[in-house]
Amino acid sequence: MSTPNLNADDDQIIAATERWLERAVIGLNLCPFAKAVHVKKQIRYVVSPATSPEQLLETLMDELQLLSDSDPEAIDTTLLIHPFVLNDFLDYNEFLDVADAAVEDMQLDGELQVASFHPDYQFAETDQNDISNYTNRAPYPILHLLREDSIERAVAAFPEAAEIFDKNIATMEQLGHEGWDKLDVGPAQ
Repeated sequence: MSTPNLNADDDQIIAATERWLERAVIGLNLCPFAKAVHVKKQIRYVVSPATSPEQLLETLMDELQLLSDSDPEAIDTTLLIHPFVLNDFLDYNEFLDVADAAVEDMQLDGELQVASFHPDYQFAETDQNDISNYTNRAPYPILHLLREDSIERAVAAFPEAAEIFDKNIATMEQLGHEGWDKLDVGPAQ
C-alpha cells in the first residue's frame, strides 16, 4: 500500500500529478487523448482538503457542477486529487459507486462521467503487484471528471480506441516494475 506525503502542499501535489500525467499517461501513451488537453491547458487540477468521504462528495458535486457549467475550451476535464481521504483502495473503490450516483442524482449522466486512478489501483482478479494495475496507478487518489462529448470526439478521432486497454497492458508488461520505478511518478516527497 502506498503512503502519500501528507505534508506536501497543494502545489507539490499538483506538480507530482502533472509529472505522472506527463511521464506515464502521456509519455507511455496510456491515454492518447490526454496530450491535447494537457498542451491546451484545459485540465483543471483540484486538491481537495477533504478528510472524510462526505466532505469529498461535497467537493465532487461542486466540481461536477463547475465542469458542467464551464466552456470546454477553458476546462475540458478535471482531476480531483484527494490525498487525505480514501487512501485505502477498497474504500476508494466503494466510493466510486457514490460518485456515479452523484452524477446521476445531479442529472449529469450522459454529460459527465468519473474515471478512477489510485496509488494502489487493482483490477478485479489480478494480483496486487500485477504490472497491468499500473495503467491506473497515480501518485494520489484521483477522481477524473470527463465530458462525454470529449470522449466521443476523441474516440471518433482515434479509431483504435477499443484496443487501448490491451495496448496499455502490453506497454506495461514491456516496461516492467523496474521501468515503472525509473519513471519516478510517485507522490511528492
